[in-house]
Amino acid sequence: MNSNTLSSRPTRLTRGLTIGTIAGLAGGAAEIGWIALYQGLTGHDAALVAKGVTVSVLPGLGEASSAVALGIVIHMVLALMIGLAFAIAIPRVLPRVAGTLAEPLLVVVGLVAIWAMNFFVLLPVINPDFVTIVPYGASLTSKVLFGLAAAITFRLASRKA
Repeated sequence: MNSNTLSSRPTRLTRGLTIGTIAGLAGGAAEIGWIALYQGLTGHDAALVAKGVTVSVLPGLGEASSAVALGIVIHMVLALMIGLAFAIAIPRVLPRVAGTLAEPLLVVVGLVAIWAMNFFVLLPVINPDFVTIVPYGASLTSKVLFGLAAAITFRLASRKA
């Protein structure tokens, strides 16, 4: 094999970063889609959720005209970070799980744990109003959908490998 062939192959880290990025963005988009649908069906404004994200992270910008857009950007950045964390951590910490059928389950369980930490520990302290915008069941569903979207991404990637 010549050096050109080796350099054209993605490294394991590059592949993980790519898959993690796609998983995070897919998961974040799944959550946005679900929340928009849920809020619309129940007669509530989905923009309040995005604004709530902004208030939770940057309280001083909650009333800014860009609060909704900023909330979506913050949400997607956090989703990206979650996708990357799973893509990097699972193969390193649990290499026997990576690429197996247990990996998608681990991803969904991990997202449910993140939801529980957010809604029962962090948000009641940093923005108690946020936990009342969407009922627990609907917000948990959004996190499970994130997990499923990310898990599907990881599963498809492992099949291609």
